[in-house]
Amino acid sequence: MDRSNPWLSWAYIHDNWGDIAFRLSQHTSLTIEAIVIAFAIALPLAAAAHFAPRLAGLIVGTSSVFYTIPSLALFGILAPYTGIGRTTVLIGLVSYALLALLRNIVTGLQGVDPNVVDAGRGLGYGRIKLLWLVELPNAFPSVIAGLRVATVTTVALATVGVVVGFGGLGQLMFRGFYRGYNAEVATAGLLCVALALVLDLGLLILGKVMTPWLRGTRG
Repeated sequence: MDRSNPWLSWAYIHDNWGDIAFRLSQHTSLTIEAIVIAFAIALPLAAAAHFAPRLAGLIVGTSSVFYTIPSLALFGILAPYTGIGRTTVLIGLVSYALLALLRNIVTGLQGVDPNVVDAGRGLGYGRIKLLWLVELPNAFPSVIAGLRVATVTTVALATVGVVVGFGGLGQLMFRGFYRGYNAEVATAGLLCVALALVLDLGLLILGKVMTPWLRGTRG
């Protein structure tokens, strides 16, 4: 091990805390914004696929096309139209998050117990009211699972945004690799892992809080 260039260095963190905190904040806000936008798009699309099953294949299939495009290639395709910076990275991250969210929301809605749906109809609920008050609450565990997968994936993919000048912690990684500075690379990598774990844990707790009726069934 090269003691003059360690992988872990408190001195590096102390001397560069301002830059590290800024990049971490940038990475966090980019991830959360991408997931919020992707969810806002995925929810009505999943509802449309649920209402019209013939559309399900088309909707999920279209999102799958975006997912198969390598991130570097997608950012390169977008850059001439959306410029260099946050917007390009955000569009790419939203595109990738859509598939996980769509699949899980659609699967969750399709998996709701028909007897529960019939009970809602018996109460006089219309199609929209049935969706919001019966089907979505029962599909919530699947929705949370999709959010967790999409969020962890987005944390990782956001680092690639460095190729178009907005990569959050990816900026530290790239700079560390370029300069051969091990501590910079390791610090950025560990913070990415920590961020993914914190966001995932937050969503897990949210899922438990929002589905109190499931606690008694898991004894």
